[in-house]
Order: sequence, then C-alpha cells, then structure tokens
Amino acid sequence: MPEGSVSGQVAAGFEPVAQAFAENFTAHGEVGAACALYHRGRPVLDLWGGLADTAAGRPWQEDTICLVFSAAKGPTATCIHRLVESGQLDLDLPVAHYWPEFGCNGKEGITTRLVLSHQAGLAAVDGDLTLEQVLAWHPVVAAIAAQAPNWEPGSQHGYHARSFGWILGELIRRISGESPGAFLDRQLCAPLGLHYWVGLPPRELPRCATLVPPEGGSDTVAALLGADSLTARVMSGPSGLFGYNEMWNRPELLAAEMPSSNGVGDARSLARFYAALIAEVDGVRLLGEEQLAAACVQQVRGPDAVIFHETCFGLGYALQPALAPGGGPRCFGHPGAGGALAFADPDAQLGFAYVTNAMQFNLEGDPRSMSLVRTAYQCLQGT
Repeated sequence: MPEGSVSGQVAAGFEPVAQAFAENFTAHGEVGAACALYHRGRPVLDLWGGLADTAAGRPWQEDTICLVFSAAKGPTATCIHRLVESGQLDLDLPVAHYWPEFGCNGKEGITTRLVLSHQAGLAAVDGDLTLEQVLAWHPVVAAIAAQAPNWEPGSQHGYHARSFGWILGELIRRISGESPGAFLDRQLCAPLGLHYWVGLPPRELPRCATLVPPEGGSDTVAALLGADSLTARVMSGPSGLFGYNEMWNRPELLAAEMPSSNGVGDARSLARFYAALIAEVDGVRLLGEEQLAAACVQQVRGPDAVIFHETCFGLGYALQPALAPGGGPRCFGHPGAGGALAFADPDAQLGFAYVTNAMQFNLEGDPRSMSLVRTAYQCLQGT
C-alpha cells in the first residue's frame, strides 16, 4: 500500500485501529474502504483509503460513499421501531392489518415480528418479474402479497435477503404515506446529518465508489445448489435477476429503493447512526431505552434455513455471536454482503462501521472487519 494513501482522524488511544486498517490493504486484498468509530457519543476514528474506482484510478476521498448491501437492514429496522414507538405499528398484529392484499394464501397470520426475525417464510419471492418491475417497487411488493409462504410461518427462520426490505418498506409506506427511503431520510438521516440513502439521488452518484465483485463472481450458488434450490432462489432472486457482480454499479440499481439491499453511505454516517441508537449524539437519540431493549431481544438462533450456518436475530438486527466476532456480547447491527459491517455495543458505548468496495466472501468471517473489531476492543480496554 503506498505511503499516505490512508487519511483521516484518530483520537489518542485508537491508533492501533488505524494501523489495522492500513494493514488490510497489504495483507487482506483491500481496494478501497473506510472505517469509523464513535465512543461515548463522540467520534474517535474516521479513516478512508485506497481506490474508489480502480479503472479510473480515482482515490477514496473523505466524501466517498459506498454501497453497503444488507448493512441497510439495520436502518430499515430502525424505521419500523420508530413507527412502533410512536404507536402507529403493532408488531404482533398481522401484516394484513396494514396491508390487506397481503392476507391471502397462508399469510393471513404473519406478523411484523415474524418478518423482522426472518420467520415469515417469504425468503424467496415468487412471480415472474423483470428487473424494471423489481426496481419500480409496486410490482414486486404485489408479487409478495400474492404468493404463498416458502415454509410454515413461524416454524423456522431463514434469511430474507431482499424480501425483508420490500415487506417492511411497504409497511412503512402504507402507515406513513412516504416511501421507505423518504421516511428514513426524514426520520433518521436528516436529524443527524447522515450521508446515507436508500434510493441514491442522482447528484450523489459521482462520489459513489465502484464495486469490485468477488473473485470468480457469485453465480456459484446456483451451480452448487441447483438453480431451483431455496438458497439460490433467495440469493439470486427475484426471478434470477441478481448476482454479486457489476450490475450493482448501475445507476438504476443505486437509485431504486431496496431497503434490505442497496443502502449507500459512508462509514462515519453508519457509525454515527448506531451511536445515536444507544446514546444522545449532538442532542439526537433515535430510539428510547425501552424500544431499543425490545428490539434487541433474541427472537431466533440456530441453523438458518437459507444460508445454513448459524444466525441469530432480534427484531431486525443481527446479534452475537455471529454479527461481530471479537465484539461484546450485546452488540447489535447488521453486516453487508462482501464485507460491510455496522453495529453498536451498548455496554462499550461503541458505534462501529466499516465499508468497502472490494467484495470478499469468507465462511470463516471477513479478516478485514474482524481485525478492525478486535483491535478496537483492545483499544477500548485502555480508555
């Protein structure tokens, strides 16, 4: 890694995290990335480095933003909890109470609680859809409303990789009258000054990092498991339209609202977001103690029916032990495909975020984020 290609600010005592961040470029194939930490409601680390666009040689800069894939699920779940806290949504009423068309074909009893904890049985979206229809919102949510569950709701949990965002987003739209991206911007981002979007405005596109797909591409799921397997249908769906490849650099994918999958932002905004869930940040607290505690109660833990390895979920947030190896036991947040990770630790009073444009998949965990988390906690012991 060329000297000087990591920039940013580091508070005293957190210098080892900066060193670990730099070492990711030399030891772990990092291309472009950013990392940010909040501690006790204040920023203590804000770093960026490498290349935002390898083809153009464009460096990652202070204002670079990046696609974070499923790290979007944390802010989206928080929008739902804002509706619960304000009395507009009851997690234990059927989804069909708010969205009548949803209440058919065995979905009549599915509650928002089951959706948040990946138990709704709607991991794979049925229906024959074009990409244009998926990105247009209404056709894909109509397809979900019409279909039958993939399994008996509540009988097991399995990762709702994309449907999570469409179901919750439609609830947000029906209750608030706003699109999920607009609701998120007004309720969460604007009060904190976050540079984070679901539905990227065209004006922000020039500063967005270009995704570097994983080596070998991502179409191996279908090859290994069969195109008709539930896992392949979930991870490539709807209608086999999606892969972890250059398609995610297309402006129309970034501009669409996919609240589970296409959040775009910077590390400092995600760290600030999680810090404001556990304490006031510049006078803003996103959820009260009671609602946050309820959101972080474990709902499911065990082998995941879609991705097979153990997952653990509260109400929309991923929980330990799988969320952030090396982190505290009460961490909550969400990872994103290929490497992104953002979470809060209420015990350590930590907000953590790491974003990258170099997608990597590692069954043993991403060594880049694991190194950053481990080092951050070592530093916290000295504060």
